[in-house]
Amino acid sequence: MSLSINEVAIPSAKKIPKELKNHNDVRVDNYYWLNDRENPEVIDYLNAENAYTKAIMQHTEEFQKDLFEEMKGRIKEDDSTVPYKLNGYWYITRYETGKDYPIYFRKKGTLDAPEEILFDCNEMAKEHSYFSLGSISISPDNKMAAFSTDVVSRRQYTVQIKNLETGEIYADKILNTTGSATWANDNKTLFYTIKDEVTLRSSKIFKHKLHSETESDTEVYHETDETFNTFVYKTKSKKYIIIGSSSTLSSEYSILNADTPDGAFKVFQKRTADLEYSIAHYNDAFYIISNCDGATNFKLLKTSETATEKENWTDLLPHRTDVLLEDIEIFKDYLVVNERENGLNNLRIISWDGSEDYYLPFNSETYTSYIGGNPDFDSDVLRYGFNSLANPSAVIDYNFKAKTSEIKKEQQVFGGKFNKENYEEKRVWATARDGVKVPISLVYKKGIKLDGSNPVLQYAYGSYGSTIDPSFSTIRLSLLDRGFVYAISHIRGGEYLGRNWYETGKLLTKKNTFTDFVDCSKYLIEENYTSNKHLYAYGGSAGGLLMGAIINMNPELYNGVLAAVPFVDVVTTMLDDTIPLTTGEYDEWGNPNDETYYKYMKSYSPYDNVEAKAYPNMLVTTGLHDSQVQYWEPAKWIAKLRELKTDTNKLLLQTDMDSGHGGASGRFESLKEVALEYAFLLDLEGINR
Repeated sequence: MSLSINEVAIPSAKKIPKELKNHNDVRVDNYYWLNDRENPEVIDYLNAENAYTKAIMQHTEEFQKDLFEEMKGRIKEDDSTVPYKLNGYWYITRYETGKDYPIYFRKKGTLDAPEEILFDCNEMAKEHSYFSLGSISISPDNKMAAFSTDVVSRRQYTVQIKNLETGEIYADKILNTTGSATWANDNKTLFYTIKDEVTLRSSKIFKHKLHSETESDTEVYHETDETFNTFVYKTKSKKYIIIGSSSTLSSEYSILNADTPDGAFKVFQKRTADLEYSIAHYNDAFYIISNCDGATNFKLLKTSETATEKENWTDLLPHRTDVLLEDIEIFKDYLVVNERENGLNNLRIISWDGSEDYYLPFNSETYTSYIGGNPDFDSDVLRYGFNSLANPSAVIDYNFKAKTSEIKKEQQVFGGKFNKENYEEKRVWATARDGVKVPISLVYKKGIKLDGSNPVLQYAYGSYGSTIDPSFSTIRLSLLDRGFVYAISHIRGGEYLGRNWYETGKLLTKKNTFTDFVDCSKYLIEENYTSNKHLYAYGGSAGGLLMGAIINMNPELYNGVLAAVPFVDVVTTMLDDTIPLTTGEYDEWGNPNDETYYKYMKSYSPYDNVEAKAYPNMLVTTGLHDSQVQYWEPAKWIAKLRELKTDTNKLLLQTDMDSGHGGASGRFESLKEVALEYAFLLDLEGINR
């Protein structure tokens, strides 16, 4: 028997007023007490919200199962990655039918050689409700693998070492790491990054000697600036161990010859405010991508490995105001440059002798291309990836000499119904309130009429300069095939249209991110893609902040909203420097200990601006162990919305009591979360099959 919304007890969180005073301003937070996962009343409240969500969505449970099976049915279960060769071995990852986790294996010399299983994550995950294999690092002599696991979902990984010849896992066990580990060339020394126990900031680099007690590990670097995170890796050339430190607007690297792991690291170029750079090594030189000398969109420079300071850098590719330099890949005879112009990825091929300079052709405005795994300098082949909103992902090998492309693998869409020719994809441009043109990537089934009756799911992120490229999704087909239009709004705060697109959507211009999304929504309604009765918005994490802001600004535009792990209590979180990520994000949001930033944040913080008015239907999801956005932000937000909203629309909170920021582990388990979200949207449209 299904229950109507009026027959289910709506959860109610008790109010315990807490005054928060800053800059002669007092905020009263009635739900601050939810910030204590050890309190049984908090767990009871989260369980009550889960029970309420289950009751309200009970009538869709069979439909959710159908959606889950439908989405799962499109995915090739017995699948494997395209092999890549590294240090004499071919490495492959495989999924097997009926199993949730990958199997990592390799073959020596040729692909015809017998396979050697490195890690079967299905076996490793058996005793855990959550499991993640963070990374695998093979020793230079191919005999050992440093690997990391997380069984809580707070991204605190334990590093261990496996003997690949005997299968023995050594007693060495390194706790609370970022998950990556880097071998020196002696096959005995391992560098790794430790997290701060409270804030989870990546703060220290340690050196571990094989078979030694971790208590005797040597600290080789301590990042004392709380706005920076540190990391360690080895160059593609295998010559250098690199320690990097970065904040939002500044970076610094130190280098050490990988043959002498007990030597001292040397600073490459000391940190300077607003100087960002990254480095790659080849032969006797370093190649630097940097914004130095006013290169807002970055430029490529080169310097000798013996003279690394900035005054020695010389330009290779100059700065361009209309092209963002994102990445490079170095080969023996060629340089490959990943650029972005007018929002579109371009792969540029340049021969070192200067005889060739051209772009790989892509005939679309709604595609994603990227440089793939290319571990070998001497190769004549570039491996890259390509997909679009209507075209499944492909792994492609491009031969520099022959100028030919070979598709090594194209994503198969099972289920028997998919034909990419049945879908329309295009890019349109909305005009924001300040006159700026904002691009929107669209995909929908061919033949729909633009009469305002179509449901539209509008997605965006819009923070940290992170660009959401238009990419293919088999999961999304469950909406498209039922008449939905899917729209990605490339709003300011990302880097879709270059670095300035990011700079004008952060700090004291952050509201551009929110108004851009709203103005895109209005455009979609004005152009008859949809109406406010059929428009839905979706965002996660910082995109969840976006969701909170737009429903405070223009709730009347949306029939429903999905907010995943939403960052909605901006002021309180940014004032608490014990919370993971806070101090490192002052350059993104501002430091509210400064009154100017405090007032600006408060003016848009979703939690602080909930009012007594009608809000759209909403489904909010979070994870109890989330280390990025703490569970209590959405929990408090829901409680306050319940208290103040004047409508009878659905307001649902679903907390995964086992997982964190990334949701459930396992290949298919996360599809159950998507099935719930899609059932929520489709139910609002009266679609139940």
